[in-house]
Amino acid sequence: MTLDELRNLDPKEIANWPAPLQLSSLLLLIVAVVTAGYFGLLSSQIELLEQGQAKEVELKQAFLDKKAKAMNLEAYRQQLAEIQESFGALLKQLPSKAEMETLITEINQSGVGRGLQFELFKPSPSEIKTAEFAERPIQLKIVGSYHDLAAFASDISQLSRIVTLKDMQIAMPANGGGLLAMQAVASTYRSLDAEEAVEMRKSAAAAKKSKKN
Repeated sequence: MTLDELRNLDPKEIANWPAPLQLSSLLLLIVAVVTAGYFGLLSSQIELLEQGQAKEVELKQAFLDKKAKAMNLEAYRQQLAEIQESFGALLKQLPSKAEMETLITEINQSGVGRGLQFELFKPSPSEIKTAEFAERPIQLKIVGSYHDLAAFASDISQLSRIVTLKDMQIAMPANGGGLLAMQAVASTYRSLDAEEAVEMRKSAAAAKKSKKN
């Protein structure tokens, strides 16, 4: 069939076309329908399938993570119990409110016993409270030899109650005669009594709720 004969074919009379040409047209129609169906229907379904497969991988990983945590749950509980026991032991080393003044006196006596000269010994009038304990800073300025200052710091660390030294600054004063001046903050800690503990927990809960709102 020539090109001119193809041009003269009438689409309305496809039934009268030659059989090979009818078969070719049918095949083209089938390909067009399948292609349109793929892009119109199957492509969206394939996209949903890919999303489902990605979600499946994510859920499997989440399951494996939770399974690993569940398998180690008993170990976590034991570790938590050990931490709570250690923390409880530390809390027992904190003085009560009644013992606080005695501890402050012990700090002072530790310096005097080493022959140190106190130029400043100023306990803070107020405490810094947390949910578990109260901290009371003491500003210190003491003068003495290097050996005595080091011995004083060692004595502080060996007190029966917890005392920390921080913000330490050591300088040689003018006309000090070889002595050193040390400025520091000694922090003493005490455990909260039952009433204070309840009050601090309420304050923490109120602050947390306010932050969420």
